[in-house]
Amino acid sequence: MRLIRFFWVSLFSLWAGALYASNMLVINTTGQPPLNTAQGSGFMDRVAAEALAKIGYRLQTIRLPAERGLRNSNAGIDDGEMSRIAGLEKLYPNLIRVPEKIMDWEFNAFANREIRMDGAWSALSPYVVAYINGWKILEKNVPVAAQITKVKNPEQLFSILQKDRADVIIYERWGGLQMIQQQHLNNTLILTPPLATKEMFIYLHKKHKHLVPRLARALSEMKQSGAYQKIYDETLGPLAKKNKTGEQSLN
Repeated sequence: MRLIRFFWVSLFSLWAGALYASNMLVINTTGQPPLNTAQGSGFMDRVAAEALAKIGYRLQTIRLPAERGLRNSNAGIDDGEMSRIAGLEKLYPNLIRVPEKIMDWEFNAFANREIRMDGAWSALSPYVVAYINGWKILEKNVPVAAQITKVKNPEQLFSILQKDRADVIIYERWGGLQMIQQQHLNNTLILTPPLATKEMFIYLHKKHKHLVPRLARALSEMKQSGAYQKIYDETLGPLAKKNKTGEQSLN
C-alpha cells in the first residue's frame, strides 16, 4: 500500500513540476536598473511579470549580451526578448512582436563636457563614440564618420567615458541616470534633447504566437486600470525626482 501511495505521490509531483515549468516564459533582457534588476524588481520586470500573470504565465528573466540574446530567442532556445525596438522581426523572422509597447526608451548621449548635439545623429560625426554592442538602433544610426567603440555592458561604457577613451557614450536615459547616481559621476552630463525616443516591445518566439494578442491585451488593461502607473511611481518616480539637475538642455 505504501508503495502504491509513493508511486502516485511521485507521479503527481512530476506532473505538477512539468505543469509549473510549462507555464514559465524565459525572457532575455538587456535592460539595467532601474528598468531590470537581478531580483526582478525593476520597472519592466514588474510590468512584464504582472502582464504575464494575467494570462496565466510566470516570468523568468535572463541577461545575455544583446546580440547573443537575439540569436537565442530567434532560435527558440529562450522564449523571447523583453525590450526591443519595432522592426526586429525583419532581421529575426522567428520573433513576433507584442504590439502593445512595454514603454518608451530615450536614447541619450552622455559626456563629461558640454557638447552641442541638438538631438541629431549627424552631430556625433566628429567624436569618439561608444555604445553597447548589439543595440540595433545605434548600429543603424551612429554615423560611420564617427570613431566607434563597442563594449559589452554599461559598466564598461561609463568606465571608458571616465577614462576619456570616448568623447560621447550613448545609452538609455533611465539606466544612465542610475549609473550617474550610483557611481557618483558628478561630472557626467546627459545631453538633451535625446537622439531618439523609441517605443520598446516584448518579442516572443513564434512557438508562443498564440500568447501575443493575450499579452498585448493584458498590457493595455494594466495601463487603463492604473496598475502600470503604480509600478512607474514605485520604481522610476523616485529616480526622476532625484535627477532634476545635471542635464544639459540645448532647447
